[in-house]
This record gives sequence, C-alpha cells and structure tokens, in this order.
Amino acid sequence: MADSKTDKARKAAGSIGLVTPVSGPAAPQAPRADEEWQLPHGSARVYYGEGQKGVVRPVVLADGFNLGPTDFDWLWDGLESGRFPFISELRRRGRTLVLVGFEERSESILRNAETMTAAIMQTIAEQLDDTRLLVGGFSMGGIVARYALAKMETQRMDHRTGVYVSFDSPHRGAWVPIGLQAFAHYLAQVDDTYLRQISSPASQQMLWRYLDGVDGTPQESPLRTEFKEQLQRVGGWPQIPMLLGVSSGRGDGVGNGVRAGEKTLSCAGPLFDGTYFLAQPQGDPAEVAVLNGVLGGPHTITTGGFPELDGAPGGTLESFGLLGDTLAAFGERVDMPHRSVCFVPSVSAVAIRDLGEQKDLYVNIDKLPPEESELSDYLLSSDNDPHALMTPEIGEWVLDRLPD
Repeated sequence: MADSKTDKARKAAGSIGLVTPVSGPAAPQAPRADEEWQLPHGSARVYYGEGQKGVVRPVVLADGFNLGPTDFDWLWDGLESGRFPFISELRRRGRTLVLVGFEERSESILRNAETMTAAIMQTIAEQLDDTRLLVGGFSMGGIVARYALAKMETQRMDHRTGVYVSFDSPHRGAWVPIGLQAFAHYLAQVDDTYLRQISSPASQQMLWRYLDGVDGTPQESPLRTEFKEQLQRVGGWPQIPMLLGVSSGRGDGVGNGVRAGEKTLSCAGPLFDGTYFLAQPQGDPAEVAVLNGVLGGPHTITTGGFPELDGAPGGTLESFGLLGDTLAAFGERVDMPHRSVCFVPSVSAVAIRDLGEQKDLYVNIDKLPPEESELSDYLLSSDNDPHALMTPEIGEWVLDRLPD
C-alpha cells in the first residue's frame, strides 16, 4: 500500500506546473504566420499589419517564463482571445507583430537575450519603412528585452528602438511562496518536475527569494545576484528608448484580500495528510508551511522578517490552485481557501520600490512622484488581475504609445 501511495505521489509530482498546468488543454491553433524566422536558441513568428506586404512599423515582443519551448498557439491565444484583442488592434493599425519565442523558456535570461537581439536585428533588416521599433515582452520577456537592448547599446549596435515596454515584468523581483518552494524540494525525492521549474536559471534570476532545500534558508539566489551585476554592467536599462511598464496590480496600495497567516491550501490524505500552507506573515520566525505525508515529515517551514507578500498588490498567479488541482486529480483531499496570491508586486512591475519592507510593498504608488520609478511612464491596473493578463486598459494604453 505504501509503495502504491508513493507511486501515486510520484505521478502527481510530475504533473505540477509553476505558472500553467503541465498537461493542460492545448490552445487553439494560431493563424499561420506571414514569416517564420529561425534564431539562435529560439524563433519568431511574424504577422504583417492589415494591408501590408512586409515588415512595416514593427512591434517586437518576447515570450515569458515557463518550462520548455515557447508555445506560440498559447501565446497568441492569450494576447488575442482574452479581455482585449491586442493582436487584431495592433495589426489594424498597420503594425507588424514579431512574436519572439525561446527553445527553453527557463534558460538563463542572458542566453535568451541573444535570441531577442537576433530578432531585433532581423526586424531591422527586413523592415520596409523607417519607423522606430517598439520592443518589449511579457513577464520574463520584458526583462529579456531590457537586457538585450541595454547590451546592444554598450556594444554600439543600433537597435532603432523608440519605445521599450514591459508587461508585468518583475524588475525588482517575483514571488513564489517559500512553502511551495519547500514542497518542490520535498517532492523531488520521487520526481523533480516542479523543482526544475522553480530552480531553473531564469526562475532563480527573477525570484526575490529562493529556497535551495527543504531545510534551507530563503535568500537571494547567487544566480540572481550575478544577473543583477550583469545588468548593471550594461547600464541597468537601455538609455535611448522611452521606457514604459504596465502592472497587472493596483496602484493604491490595496492588496488582493489574502490575509497573512491564513491557510491557503491544506491536504487531508491519502498522500499528504497534515500538509498545509499559510499566507506569508511578518515575524521572525514565521511559520509558512508544514509538509507531511508518504514522503516523510512533518517538516515545518519558516521565514524570518518577510513582509506580507502573498496578499500584496500586484499581478496574481494561481500558485496554490495549480498545486491543489493537480493533487486533487490524483485523489488527494484538498481545501483551497486561496487559489491565487501575488506573483509580481505592483512596485516591482513599475520599478519603484523593493520588496523587502511592508511599507514599500504596500505603498500607495498613485501618490508617489512618478520620477521615483526607473521607467519613463507606467500604468497600474484598476484591480489585482491575473499576471500579465491583456486587459482593455493595458492594451489601449500601450497602443496609444506606439512610436510614430
């Protein structure tokens, strides 16, 4: 019986996704691209603007983080079939869209920046007019584009970019609950699928705090420290284009309703009986999870001196929902009071405050002088929406700022 439970735990562990389900339904097939470009470590799909027969007034946007290669069908569907048809509206304005994808989205941001650089250069080579480019990306893709453009400037490469834009990108870091990171290490005894996502190079480069083992101490990953140093070596930001950023979170300091210390997910067997997770509280030490079940335990997971990150204003991710749904599919009795928690805090997406202090994390950004941000201009959402969701307010704001 124990062996069969362990086998079931192994199968469940191999099915848990960090940002999307590992084996979710396929997205509808995207329309055929007008051009497809093979690039170093990736590729691009090119869609001409309405009435155009080539690359005109181009917009170059990079995919975000996940495990494995870019799913262009999923990327298209998210941009076109949600709350706002961004691609249609872009092309209706005569703009060419260049969607940049990566062979391995979880690889180092530095490596995937090489793909982005090649995409920018090929766009310039193919372009039929002289309009300056808009270059950016979604989530991690915005960080990839930021680094690529900044490095091109240090190398005196003309990127011809007039506007840079990031969509809910973690400029000051992203947040995955420490309890979930610990659970990934716990599950890795039988299958490391979940851990490979959290411990991948790109994830470690973006996470504000990273846990390197069940009994580890959460801290900034050396990979993040190194990436921040590499970013500063190229100036931190591109200096030539206008720098725009949008946040999927609110700007008035109001959180998402997840109260510190509340249970977010709990298990009642047969695989992980006694396992539960708590929304990140302040305090030192502060309990955030207990891990128990067929793989051993109980292991009590604590943090020290963290602000209330799970409930912070920002773009949300179904961090606990993804886990709970998968465990339930394998017969676990789960209770999920909070499916979603903060993933990219608003202050991170608009590069205006760091994440370590409660007062900064929950600051009313709307009342801050805009020049405190590292961006030229930014937009905050009217609610704490799902991470990088394309909404009418975000889509229209970006379309109004396309380079002439």
